[in-house]
Amino acid sequence: MAQGEVILRFDDVTFEYGPKKPILNEVSFTVRRGAKITLMGQNGAGKSTIFQLICGQLEAESGATHLAPGLSVATARQVIPRNQLELTVREFFEKCFNRKIYDIDPKIDQVLKVVNLAAPKERLVKSFSGGQQARLLLASALIQDPDLLLLDEPTNNLDKSGIAHLTQFLIDYPKTCIVISHDAQFLNAFTQGVLYLDVFTRKVEQYVGNYLDLLEEIAARIEKENRKNAQLAKKIQESKDKANFFSHKGGKMRLVAKKMRDRVEQAEEEMVEVRKEDKTIRKFIIPAQEEMAGEIVSIRSFSIIKDHKAVECAAKISVRKNEHLLITGPNGIGKTTLLESLASGISKGATIAAGVRVGYYRQDFSTLNFEDTVYESLGRVSQEQSEENLRAVAAGFLITSEMMHSKIGSLSEGQKGLVAFARLVLQKPGLLILDEPTNHINFRHIPVIAAALNRYAGAMILVSHVPDFVKQVRIDETLDLEKYIS
Repeated sequence: MAQGEVILRFDDVTFEYGPKKPILNEVSFTVRRGAKITLMGQNGAGKSTIFQLICGQLEAESGATHLAPGLSVATARQVIPRNQLELTVREFFEKCFNRKIYDIDPKIDQVLKVVNLAAPKERLVKSFSGGQQARLLLASALIQDPDLLLLDEPTNNLDKSGIAHLTQFLIDYPKTCIVISHDAQFLNAFTQGVLYLDVFTRKVEQYVGNYLDLLEEIAARIEKENRKNAQLAKKIQESKDKANFFSHKGGKMRLVAKKMRDRVEQAEEEMVEVRKEDKTIRKFIIPAQEEMAGEIVSIRSFSIIKDHKAVECAAKISVRKNEHLLITGPNGIGKTTLLESLASGISKGATIAAGVRVGYYRQDFSTLNFEDTVYESLGRVSQEQSEENLRAVAAGFLITSEMMHSKIGSLSEGQKGLVAFARLVLQKPGLLILDEPTNHINFRHIPVIAAALNRYAGAMILVSHVPDFVKQVRIDETLDLEKYIS
């Protein structure tokens, strides 16, 4: 761990979104100058809230957040705000400053080079792929040259080379950085310390080392707590047995019985609460639409992006029931555009069989109405299922009764992802189109999601840049768009 001066300190910080939604309970931790820190915790635990408290966008109910005098802070958020998607690249970077920057073009060129992105300054932000937008987000924080860099899920949508580039950047980065991520391999490459936000206690635990070190320390702690409780439980039972025996003897033996009961009370007070692990979503199945046969999807041609221009490519791909197609390629080549054209039915070179219900998981969650409550969103695709079943499906994805009445827009990105999966279960699609379905999702959920996709009996088209996830999913055919570039 870096041994520089303390530049950030949380002292007993408590925060809640209203009386029914507590997030932090007397949280305390410190960050030293030059440290590379990971902030971890379950989806919806409040990690992004901590970033907003650091930046002053939110104010604690009690306690205090202390920043070193003159410390500058910049955040690379998970997603570009919708109201900035219509901006040009130059306008997007100008928004990073609260004053006019007259020599901003050279600064833009410099940070775009750092994030390895070719981006014409007049090009609209919305025209970039998800991975390219992730690089723009990182660049928007770097252009501010902050003393403290906050990165919120920076690997989402990044391809393999993008993650490698970001990893090396963070290894070499000379300033202080706090990163929120669910990518353990990425984190272990540079992390020197972990801040773990416990969703049960709503406190932050501070650990030295990387994520693997944290797992070992937590496992050892749980084993020690369980061992201590087992020893105390044995002692309690023995004392209770002796107390019951002596209480029937009368005379001085009753005094001995009282001492035994005192020992029981003392031992019960010494029992420790064993640390709880993050909750994992339940095993689930995405039911496939019934009465489907033959070819579900036919792809005869598609477009890729080469040198910022669309190039038409011929293909001969057929996806039938119970067949899974993986589409691969670098950021910006046109994977999301291909999926969107398929799902919307506007693709000139591809068709979906008539009557097939499409379940589309978009990486930006734009298939969700952010003004809907979770209950309304699930109800729209429930295929006339009972409310009891709807709520049972929601509970399996850690969607609580309280969350059911929350608007989609108020949820964390990870919680939006879980709602999107719950919708697929209720929808019973004949074709699944999944665009980076593990973005923002707690890594503990990923094996459960992979197992569900393996059991899916309909047709499936998947895009994912997460090798560990793809290895767990049954793939029957791969379409590598990069092979069409040359």
